[in-house]
Amino acid sequence: FKENRKDDIWLVDFYAPWCGHCKKLEPVWNEVGIEMKNMGSPVKVGKMDATSFSSIASEFGVRGYPTIKLLKGDLAYNYRGPRTKDDIVEFANRVAGPLIRPLPSQHMFEHVQKRHRVLFVYVGGESPLKEKYIEVASELIVYTYFFSASEDVLPEYVTLPELPAVVVFKDGTYFVYDEYEDGDLSSWINRERFQGYLNVDGFTLYELGDTGKLVAIAVIDDKNSSVEHTRLKSIIQEVARDYRDHFHRDFQFGHMDGNDYINSLLMDDLTIPTIVVLNTSNQQYFLPDRHIENTEDMVQFINNILDGTAEAQGGDGLLQRIKRIIYDAKSTVVSVFKSSPLLGCFLFGLPLGVISIMCYGICTADTDGGVDEHEAAKKENGDRELTDEGSEEEQEEEKNGKFAELSDEELKQKDIMEKKKD
Repeated sequence: FKENRKDDIWLVDFYAPWCGHCKKLEPVWNEVGIEMKNMGSPVKVGKMDATSFSSIASEFGVRGYPTIKLLKGDLAYNYRGPRTKDDIVEFANRVAGPLIRPLPSQHMFEHVQKRHRVLFVYVGGESPLKEKYIEVASELIVYTYFFSASEDVLPEYVTLPELPAVVVFKDGTYFVYDEYEDGDLSSWINRERFQGYLNVDGFTLYELGDTGKLVAIAVIDDKNSSVEHTRLKSIIQEVARDYRDHFHRDFQFGHMDGNDYINSLLMDDLTIPTIVVLNTSNQQYFLPDRHIENTEDMVQFINNILDGTAEAQGGDGLLQRIKRIIYDAKSTVVSVFKSSPLLGCFLFGLPLGVISIMCYGICTADTDGGVDEHEAAKKENGDRELTDEGSEEEQEEEKNGKFAELSDEELKQKDIMEKKKD
């Protein structure tokens, strides 16, 4: 494989035998292989045990399992979408094909527009903008399709201020790239590759984090058909549609089914239905300070966020990070005990028991050591007293000896004096 892989286009699943997600992907991956073969695709589908061939996995930058990559010549494209057969097949066909696909006629343009909800088109001849467009396409082909066309191929309602131009078609309308207002072409395409209104899930929020947009979400229960759930969803949809020109550069709109994911993200319990605006770049979020009754209230709420008068909550500061660690630990413990109480008792009871035994042993060892030290000290003091007593007796003897010596000298002096007197 390593020697001959550049001769073909490969779609490879790097997996680990012990990985639960890899086992879940396996039947889907088999369907992908069958689908690609039946449609006559030039892409070869395979899988590799990354634990057995770690050098090859490391060469392709595999860090987790499963990792899906399309290998095309010297390039390796990561797949980051949903792990379904249709999404993976669509990714393989998109990346394996031409980088820029030409649209030679209006009929072809209409056909492609019906198949794709978001469509990027370069219009014009050779130019520095086209070179930049090709460069961006080589980077973002993993997310969307890139086309090129002449001006007469476009629908009649499209008006371009100048040529060459890059246009995105979505949400029943189009937007023209403006370097002065939109900045870098790569950043603009990355922001505009989503529809204006989405059914948001955890994966979508992760992808939206690269766009720099704020995400306005109606958190509802899709199975609940009550007026309040339907009304909030409709308000978000109306703002996304009617105020597209005002907010599409800064905001992404959508709805989320259920509040479990959003609660874990905000570390709070939101009562649904509700509306929340997320800043995925710094983990801040905004909640309306009053009940959203209509579209005008929602527009006012968005304007308050843009002008800085709305209060931001959350963030990525030190206190929030500590709170996140505590929250994640608590959530993990609760989820383990809910799914399997016996396993939870074993996982958390065993370490606590070991720690308790260790603490008991340490405390007991300290107590015994203290007694031994006390006995040793007592013995040492006794020895020292005996030593001191011996010293006093010796000192007394020395004193008596000195007294005796002094008495003899006095006697001698008296004899000398007597002799002098005689």
